[in-house]
Amino acid sequence: MSVKPLSPRESGKFIAEHSQDVTINQDAAKKVGKKIWESLEKEKYSIKSWKEHTLHPKTMTDATVDWIFVMDTLNFSFWSETNEKRFLVRYKDENHSGYWSMCAALMRACDEGIPITTPSFYSKITLDELRHVFRSETDTGIHLLDKRLENLHDAGKVLQEKFDGSFVNCIKASENSAVKLIEIVTSNFSSFQDVATFNGTEVSLYKRAQILVADIWACFEGQGHGRFTDIDTLTMFADYRVPQGLNYFGVLSYSDALKKRLVNETKLFTPGERLEVEIRGCSIWAVELILQEMRKIREGDPSKDDIILNSIIIDFYLWTYCKDHREDMEHIPIHKIRSIYY
Repeated sequence: MSVKPLSPRESGKFIAEHSQDVTINQDAAKKVGKKIWESLEKEKYSIKSWKEHTLHPKTMTDATVDWIFVMDTLNFSFWSETNEKRFLVRYKDENHSGYWSMCAALMRACDEGIPITTPSFYSKITLDELRHVFRSETDTGIHLLDKRLENLHDAGKVLQEKFDGSFVNCIKASENSAVKLIEIVTSNFSSFQDVATFNGTEVSLYKRAQILVADIWACFEGQGHGRFTDIDTLTMFADYRVPQGLNYFGVLSYSDALKKRLVNETKLFTPGERLEVEIRGCSIWAVELILQEMRKIREGDPSKDDIILNSIIIDFYLWTYCKDHREDMEHIPIHKIRSIYY
């Protein structure tokens, strides 16, 4: 009988305890916790912020669930190579880059009548059809197009064979449990099986599986298909952008050897290597420490009990902050990696 990997939260704690090149600064975590709390307190950021972006769906329907599932099946690897023109998608007279380019491409495809969120279609979509969906305003196409094709084929096939053609049925099978839904996703859809071996122990990071559940929770504002009784069990979503923000705020500190590796433009990180796992795992645990500080603040003011507070909200805040303050963070390198996991 195979042993299950540690959960993302257990993995983050384990990795942080055994990390060699990444350390967490508790005092900096307190400061960031206070900063984020003030934004939540002033209602500058909340669960409703997810739907405020023009490229996120606004309706709370079965069709929206299937849209989000496709989005997070494709939600990885948007950074550009050095001196490379950015991959840009034009939608409604505006060019979009990064993660938003994918959302724009899906929105554009739906407007054009391409059934990109229908499993019977995308389980058999051709490379040329997918290339058309992701056509760019520049001569730079979206990275890992072949992997995106593979993900869609696998996901569409599984949904048709096991879940009657809709991710809604995965949610129903989860019985309002985020943990159970993540288990359903990671055990049935191969592209979401984001695990690694660290210090002889199998750890899970589950960035895309967790963000899939979180996106549904946020879009549905914790109701209907987004009602999960254990949503607070989710951790942050370990990618390359939020660690950049944590490093910028001094919550994460890197060894000289890791700093040297980060600025080496010619050597990409590989999925599962020690340094990559340390950055991602310590990011998870750092956000848990930030959350602990924010809960202490909330406990001191009973009138604020209605403020939703969990690792998801902290992750969404930090990711948005990184995007909005990109120029301020140009001197903070990300760990560059071509991976389907983030």
